[in-house]
Parts: sequence; C-alpha cells; structure tokens
Amino acid sequence: MKPLQTHTKLKPTGNKFSRVFYLGYYLKELDRIKFQKFLEFTSEKTGKGKTELLSDILSSVFKYNISILEYFQFHFYDLSDKERREWAGTGHMYEYQLRMNPKEKRKILDDKTLFYRNFGEFFVHAVADQKDLVVKPELAEKILSNPSGKIVFKAAAGKCGAEVEIRKTSEFNPKSLVEFMQDHDYDLVEEFIIQHSEINRMSPSAVNTIRMITELNEEGEVELLGCRFRISVDSHVDNMAAGNLAATIDEKTGRVTGKAVYSDITKPDVEYHPVTNVRITGFQIPYWDEIVEMVKRAAKKHPQNRSIGWDVVLTEKGPGLIEGNHDWCKLLWQLPEKKGMKSKLKLV
Repeated sequence: MKPLQTHTKLKPTGNKFSRVFYLGYYLKELDRIKFQKFLEFTSEKTGKGKTELLSDILSSVFKYNISILEYFQFHFYDLSDKERREWAGTGHMYEYQLRMNPKEKRKILDDKTLFYRNFGEFFVHAVADQKDLVVKPELAEKILSNPSGKIVFKAAAGKCGAEVEIRKTSEFNPKSLVEFMQDHDYDLVEEFIIQHSEINRMSPSAVNTIRMITELNEEGEVELLGCRFRISVDSHVDNMAAGNLAATIDEKTGRVTGKAVYSDITKPDVEYHPVTNVRITGFQIPYWDEIVEMVKRAAKKHPQNRSIGWDVVLTEKGPGLIEGNHDWCKLLWQLPEKKGMKSKLKLV
C-alpha cells in the first residue's frame, strides 16, 4: 500500500511561498475517503463544526508545516499552540531529510542491490544479485536449500513491498534461478526469512520489523532518535499505512513501554494484540543489545546519509538489516509517543 504522503515530489522553493506548493501537493495526494472519515469523526468527537475544522486545518498547514491528514493524526484539534509547534510534519521532515540526506547521496539506500553490496555484512539472511549467482554457484545452492523452502525475488528500485515475488525453492535449480531473474527483471533473490519465535508469537502474519532511527551528530557520533516495534495485524506487511500497529521500545532495555497505536484515529490504542492476544505493553525484544550495536555500526559505515530509519529483522540467529530509509516515517516516530518530537532533530 502506498504511504499516506511520500516526500519525493515535493519541491521546496526555499522561500515563504514553499508552503503554497506543499499545500498543492497535499491536495493532489490526499486520500479523500480517509479525509472525510477523519473529518466526520473529529467533528463528532469535539463538537466543532466542519467549517471551523477546515479553517483550522488550512491555517495549520501554513503555520506548522504539516499535511492535511496530519492535522487529525497529530490530534491538533485538542492541542495548544505550544504543543502543536513540537510536531514534525511532512513539510518539516522533507526539509530536514533533504539536508541530512542529500538527494545525490541517497542511491545507496534507494537501490536494493547497492544497499546489499554496501551493507551486506549486516544481513542475517542469504541474498544474491544476478552477478553473484553467476560467479558463485555455491551461493545459489545455499539460497535454494534454505530451511523455509521459499525464496523472494526483488527489483532494485521496489518500494513498500512492490515488485516482490515469493516462490518455492523446489521450482528452481541454480541455472533456472538466474534465467528467471533475467526474464522477469528481478535484481535480487534472497531466502525467505523465518522470524524469531518470540516475534512470531506476537504476530505470525508477516515479518515484523524493528525500526531504529539514527542521526549522526556534529561529532560524527550516532544518536538514537527512536526505536519502534512494527506489528502486523492479520496482514502480510507490517507498516502503519497498511493498517498495522506500532509501539515504542525503550532504548536501554528493549522493552515495549506502552500501548500500540494505529495511524487511523478512529481506532483505539491496544495493550494486547487484537488477533493473537499476546500482551504488547512490556514485550521484550530479543537480542536488544545486539540490535543497538549493529545499527550504530551501520550508521557510521556510509556517513554521507546522516539520518536513517533502519528496518531490522530478528531471527533465532540474531538481528539483521532489511533496509535503510532516508525518508523515514514521522508518523511511526511520533504517534506511539503521543507527542511532537521536533526538538530531537538537533541539526535543523
């Protein structure tokens, strides 16, 4: 599912008129069904008329540099001016991430093949591109003999689960594996990940990842801006935009500190998983010290991108990277905390 708002098409002008362009972008990308749903819900909840709310939304887009839907998701209708100023919206994050991760430096994160080649030492599952499979046939054998019995094909530029295909290993041998990738324009093949039994107990419908957000400070040291547990809810993916949950993880202990939240404001926060009934609050993430150590090493490896949202998978063998996001999600970062966290972005 496409994220609520992507940043890639925004074009900041660097002057006071930039937010007019942002508004045009928000209107163009607006999920109108969701907007009407949130407007109806908020009007009924607050007793405020829709005209009053619409006026406040328009004012907030310009004053606080947020998108239209973020007005609802940040609960601006209940907040003071001081509280509103703490929230980092789409416009603010676009400008922050553009500064921290310059466009010409992002390819190493956007291209899955380049990411694999530059961060492969942090992978816990077997991965190969077409070139590897030709020169290292033993790698093809390793991927085809993985215990899950399944493999995943990916395009280098795929986003949010797009251009991904899962097949049985029994359908291929090393030669046909390469031929299939060439015929279908797949750049990478990897073993299907079997997640850690504790994570699987929480939710078996998808590979549930840990989002670790890092920032390199002025001394080049790594600071953790946030740690989040992404929890699937009867879904084959775990992102909030697809209707799944997210919860805050304590940076020091690796334990979930509160209830999990949806980005849909009409749904209540939950203490227990709605399908498996496993308690989310207090849930201990396995291998926590290893996760923190790994992402801090990864964040320093290619410092041209200074603020990255790392997706970490957990297996019985330990943690591994899935991908690094230069345009990491401000909703996943702030909604589980129930407060704006703009002040943590120290370099802006």
